[in-house]
Amino acid sequence: MTDPLHLEHRRPGLLARLRSNFLTGIVVIAPVGMTIWLLWTLAGWVDGFVLPLIPDRFNPEQYIGINLRGAGVIIFLVFTILVGWIAKGLIGRSLIRFAESLVDRMPVVRSIYSGVKQIAETVFAQSDRSFEKACMVQYPRKGIWALGFISTEAKGEVLMRAETGSKLLSVFVPTTPNPTSGFLLYFPEEDVIELDMTVEDAAKLVISAGLVYPETKAEKEARIAKRA
Repeated sequence: MTDPLHLEHRRPGLLARLRSNFLTGIVVIAPVGMTIWLLWTLAGWVDGFVLPLIPDRFNPEQYIGINLRGAGVIIFLVFTILVGWIAKGLIGRSLIRFAESLVDRMPVVRSIYSGVKQIAETVFAQSDRSFEKACMVQYPRKGIWALGFISTEAKGEVLMRAETGSKLLSVFVPTTPNPTSGFLLYFPEEDVIELDMTVEDAAKLVISAGLVYPETKAEKEARIAKRA
């Protein structure tokens, strides 16, 4: 008669071990492969847009004999840095104001330019308008918790019309798995629970649909103490 304890401690079969190793390999390879593929594709897209605009005598392919992927990215970065340096100077600011005055006289172009400029300033401008902290709020009803990002305190007409009698915080509640879309909501300060996790860790949690949890402060301290 077979010993039940012997069956309980039997090692996994060959197929089970191969399957486990295969899944582990996928977990390791997939992030690396996707990152390389995205960077390679992005470099090719930028090259295809930038290099045709470069005169032949300045095209790196004319000198090295091969189509070096990433050359367009380098040219674009250098050109962008140069434009930014010029734009910060007195002459650059004057040229920008003159060009914008011309654009303001073109009805359709004016609308497109102002919209793109506003988006670019919101996304890329280095200012204090970035999210301050991650938080939790009860949304869409009490008893259901959502992860959000505190942006600023409500001001002006929004605060006046709300008539809460307390400080009002604007909270961006992102959607999963695309955190760039979501809802702008206003909550009384006492209804917003600030979290210790960083905004970056909270964004990873949203993107992974709750699969990637950051370490708590106690867990991080315990790990550091264990290494020491």
